[in-house]
Amino acid sequence: MPHPPTMTDSPRAQRGSCTLVGAGPGDPELLTLKAAKAIAHATVLLVDDLVNPAILEHAQPAARIIHVGKRGGCKSTPQAFIEKLMVSETLAGEHVVRLKGGDPFIFGRGGEEIAALRAAGVEASVINGITSGLAGLTSLNTPLTHRDHAHGVVFITGHAKPGDAGTNWRQLAHTAHDAKLTLLIYMGISGAAHIQQELLHGLPAHTPAVVIQNASLPHQRHAVTTLGTLHDAIERHQLASPSIIVVGDVVRGVAALRPDHAQTPFASEAAPAPLAHVG
Repeated sequence: MPHPPTMTDSPRAQRGSCTLVGAGPGDPELLTLKAAKAIAHATVLLVDDLVNPAILEHAQPAARIIHVGKRGGCKSTPQAFIEKLMVSETLAGEHVVRLKGGDPFIFGRGGEEIAALRAAGVEASVINGITSGLAGLTSLNTPLTHRDHAHGVVFITGHAKPGDAGTNWRQLAHTAHDAKLTLLIYMGISGAAHIQQELLHGLPAHTPAVVIQNASLPHQRHAVTTLGTLHDAIERHQLASPSIIVVGDVVRGVAALRPDHAQTPFASEAAPAPLAHVG
């Protein structure tokens, strides 16, 4: 006589899965097809604060959606709790999607979550998303790399982990200058004054810069400026998080979009450009 099914024998318990999914920079149309399929398959979604609610329209009606907000300067769900939830729900047989803004592996703590899952004996898959730094500059028809202006790009955070000394901005500035690199700074608004001061030890004050807030969304806006006037531009135009800061000669491409670009060359200490709206 066949024995009754147990918890470990149940079909759901045998089919539990966990996927880290990048929701992209904000515009729901930038979601990848693979990401949309994973969201539609999920029975439990753990959703970051910056994920556009429109993306959740891909979820099945019966899916359980748990918001685990994470935004600088705001009350956030502890990372340890999120990781425990990912493990417990997966081991309970759920199809878990950890839905993260941008890309899970670019300042999204995806590496920490993969390590926690592996330590608990849970294997996960990862689906990339378009990161906001790429989407923001692309929306302005400007590349991060260029054969004439930038031989590479550095993705870097302006927000150090508590207890961590953080980036050596002076050393990075010298490297960026010598190697012709674009600096793409995430989470740098609150520390912009310090970052600017340190970068000026290795980069000229007239180095082009742009700050892009709410990349890819209808209410995106940006301010073109220089490294020497970066913090002043952020303060004057009241730019706030989530924003990315791009420093380097590629930003000349953004300036070329402005009617007055010929009158405000980056080769001199020009005043910051007026706030530009993109939508």
